Amino acid sequence: MTRHQISAKSNQHPAIRRSTAVCSALALWVFGISLSWAGPSIADAPIVIQFSHVVTPETAKGKAAMRFKELAESRTGNRVRVEIYPNSQLYKDREELDALRLGAVQMIAPSLSKLASLGGADFEFFDLPFLFKDRAAFRTVVNGPVGLSLLKKLEPSGVRGLAFWDNGFKVFTANRPLQTVGDFKNQRIRVQASRVLLTQMKSLGASVSVSPLTNVYESLKRSQLDGQENSPSNIYTQRLHEVQSNLTVSNHGYLAYAVIVNKPFWDKLPHDVRLTLEGALREATLYEHDIAEQENNRALAQIRASGKVKIYTLSADERNQWRAALTPVYQEARGRISSETFSSVNSLMGTPP
Repeated sequence: MTRHQISAKSNQHPAIRRSTAVCSALALWVFGISLSWAGPSIADAPIVIQFSHVVTPETAKGKAAMRFKELAESRTGNRVRVEIYPNSQLYKDREELDALRLGAVQMIAPSLSKLASLGGADFEFFDLPFLFKDRAAFRTVVNGPVGLSLLKKLEPSGVRGLAFWDNGFKVFTANRPLQTVGDFKNQRIRVQASRVLLTQMKSLGASVSVSPLTNVYESLKRSQLDGQENSPSNIYTQRLHEVQSNLTVSNHGYLAYAVIVNKPFWDKLPHDVRLTLEGALREATLYEHDIAEQENNRALAQIRASGKVKIYTLSADERNQWRAALTPVYQEARGRISSETFSSVNSLMGTPP
């Protein structure tokens, strides 16, 4: 049995669909042993890349993952098979990084918030509120030396960063209107695991909950949460608008991802295959950039058309009030995020608020 057959067979067994200590150790053992095998049968079997992510196939991330699969398989003449596991089918938010490092999966696309645990506090920079004025500003930062430097910081952890993908600006939903800073008082709001986002919510006067995206719908439905922040496309595809009554178009933060791979796996690929896959990912990334804004605009229109949610857009005065209240987030973050990162971004797009 080849490594690739083992990999495919393993995914069919429910016991390894969660990163328990036993299955993670087994995955690491299989991964390590299989890479040392050689022989004619390896050349004949397709190389399997398991691509796990936590959102639905209908999002920009989900569609770009499928585009990468199509391009990778066709351009390698099916020497590579990409298996997509969306919507936390294999691993939840907090599990997927460990699964990648252990080789239980080969590729993921986590939000940048999650990468601070591997690449250091500079990845927290992207969670700062009102940081980017538009998508072009975000891409200017990640497509230049700042983005390349950050991806390099992942490699000592056994992870290789290949690309940055967009989602877009975040909005808030809740069961009360969130217009002024005072409206957040006594509200329990879900955010991703990020020290910056925890400080953000405390500065707004809310209490904070950190939980996997796949759990948020039920938590809102059961009133264990009062609200949450996310992009419109994630809100719509996760059906969160069905269990909330208000949405505030605040555009207070930016949600983006990095496509990352298990570095030992990637480095051991045949050189021509790796180059082909890198080219396929570049094209999938351009496609993802093209559709991300469309997906969010469409999702917001669909939420509005559902009639389930009242939608409110912050006025200029309200936006300035939020900015002022969130000043402590920058002050606190400067104690962790390097001055070099702040300076590099400032030189590209001006001083953050």
